[in-house]
Amino acid sequence: MSPEYHYQPTRAQISRTSIQRLYIAMKHLFMRGAYKPLGISGETIIDSLLALKPEIYGSIADPEKVELDGLLYIFQRLPLGIEQCNYIKLISREGYENSHFEKYVPPRRVRNCYRIDAEQMYIEMTRGGSDVYDILTHLTFMYIEAEKIRRNGIDIKERKNKSWTMLESIVLSMEEGKDINRDLGLTCLNTLLGRTYSEVLNAYERFEKSEGVNNLFLITYWLGKLSMEEYFESKDREISFSPALRENLGHHLYGESWATNIKKTMYKHGLIDRPVHIISANLHSVMNCFFAKAVLYKEIQKNEIGPYAEILSQSGQGQLRQKVKEFAVKNGMIELSDTSGTNIGVQIFDLNKIDPSFLPDDLTYVKKEKENAPVIIVMDYAFGEQAYETMDELLKPYTLENESKKFLDIKSINIMGKAGILEGIKGDIMIPNAHVFEGSADNYPFVNALNNDHFRDCGLHVYEGTMITVLGTSLQNKDILTYFMKSSWKAIGLEMEGAHYQKAIQSASKIRKSIHPDVTLRYAYYASDNPLETGSTLASGSLGLDGVKPTYLITIEMLKGCLS
Repeated sequence: MSPEYHYQPTRAQISRTSIQRLYIAMKHLFMRGAYKPLGISGETIIDSLLALKPEIYGSIADPEKVELDGLLYIFQRLPLGIEQCNYIKLISREGYENSHFEKYVPPRRVRNCYRIDAEQMYIEMTRGGSDVYDILTHLTFMYIEAEKIRRNGIDIKERKNKSWTMLESIVLSMEEGKDINRDLGLTCLNTLLGRTYSEVLNAYERFEKSEGVNNLFLITYWLGKLSMEEYFESKDREISFSPALRENLGHHLYGESWATNIKKTMYKHGLIDRPVHIISANLHSVMNCFFAKAVLYKEIQKNEIGPYAEILSQSGQGQLRQKVKEFAVKNGMIELSDTSGTNIGVQIFDLNKIDPSFLPDDLTYVKKEKENAPVIIVMDYAFGEQAYETMDELLKPYTLENESKKFLDIKSINIMGKAGILEGIKGDIMIPNAHVFEGSADNYPFVNALNNDHFRDCGLHVYEGTMITVLGTSLQNKDILTYFMKSSWKAIGLEMEGAHYQKAIQSASKIRKSIHPDVTLRYAYYASDNPLETGSTLASGSLGLDGVKPTYLITIEMLKGCLS
């Protein structure tokens, strides 16, 4: 008899299964309407996240060590004071902006959040499914770390230990406005967080410098307090989803309103029949490329965009940036503030009104007849599935009052984004030739009008190949990423929007015929992190000024194509 064969899945396969299980569980709980994070349903998500051990959450699987970088990362994306709330409710836009509840907007993820009372926080979800799953992942991580604090705060007889009672007195003193002994407090955190004094001190200082985030004493206390209340007093914590959110998700309500406003504005300004180029990027680099030199030449006296970009990107230069924006609005830029709920700002540039002498030497533009002068729509970064919703709606024709359709003359679509790189370092450039959906065989090859030659001798490494569009950047670990890089996919990086954009573009050009089937595509990403390199994940901090050079290199190459 032949020996029995026992199949042993690889770590990458186990991780992939964990991600699928996470999303299935989240979708099930979302449809159900509510769940307890520490209940049976919540434990499914916790077990999957612990099996996955995402890089961004560092020591999540360690039973004692609290992951400090990961906590700062999530609290920069969650509303201030969420650690104090037993009940968290995810809602759609339901009119709370007209209420008198205290509103919070997290510093690193623009969304409206409302503190209903001491125990309840409502969080507005208008960016689609990816946003819901992203925040559920962050909350699950928060509860896992809270359980560690509780375990570190009680002794073998399940009594609150000395470190915990000292932290309680320190927090009480803070609430009364009294001075505290910081060194004593950090020593308490040393035990409760399972970290060395140096690690705690470093984390404390990073939390202190982060706007819109409570200090480490308060966060540790409240995470541990609510966990102890549930453990000792059965005072449950709960996450719920409003009926309106469950009904509206996936119906493009916000994306349709957003896109209609753009086309309505273009129609109002007589731009609807002009050649259009769409750029998905930040809301400063295109504007600065067009106008920074004209505004700041007397002070800087340079002809290339680089020196202007560096100065405008430095902290403390808000007045200069405002000066450039005011000049732009007077000289061909229309700024649309978002009222739809997408949280995606938009700028429209009318090249007929922009004087070619404004441009740096990096760009040249020969002014055309008004009817042939390009119009450039710049949309701020979308988030995950929201990229499909917004691009799908933007590429549809505009419906006039007499019900006739006005098709946009889309000449090119340009996507610039931040992405995790798998080989290089922060600041390097990635040029994709295909996007592949994580966890499936869905793939979107395309002809990219950008290539390595556009960035030759730029001083940065440039990589060409496949990009993986992931379900969430906070769900990746080294096993999965190494597989993507070393398998026949030969992936160069990972991001969250590319395949969603490409799905919308292909359906508009190949099936709906609302845009030209051979529309020019330009995709380029710069590396915000390397999740395979310890200390270089997104949780290690922002890219800072290292992102200025690749951002403007990519912007210039995209604009060269649009203006040629």
